[in-house]
Amino acid sequence: QVQLVESGGGLAQPGGSLRLSCAVSGFTFSMYSMSWARQAPGKGLEWVSGIYTDGSDTYYADSVKGRFTISRDNAKNTLYLQMNSLKPEDTALYFCQRVPKEGPYYRASTYYTKYDALGQGTQVTVSS
Repeated sequence: QVQLVESGGGLAQPGGSLRLSCAVSGFTFSMYSMSWARQAPGKGLEWVSGIYTDGSDTYYADSVKGRFTISRDNAKNTLYLQMNSLKPEDTALYFCQRVPKEGPYYRASTYYTKYDALGQGTQVTVSS
């Protein structure tokens, strides 16, 4: 059974930092690209960042580029999202997603916007 469990969310002040984690099980983590997405109150799901199977490629939405860093530890079956310089508009429920294996890999952010599994989410609130 595929499971993705996010953690690390919480309350942060503007300009602060948080590190999200996503522990996965039920599939071979190292064989899948992964991504993070978020959903702000009253809005749809927004793709945030993606990472290739071995971490050699990473992509970011313009809204978080330069502030967020995605990484993974295949030995620990864990995906991370380091979030720095947080802004109130980063407030959202953050989801870890598995990118489906559909067709050949291509080096573009659009490859990472699809998903076939996601976790329950972890809440991030940025407020003073």
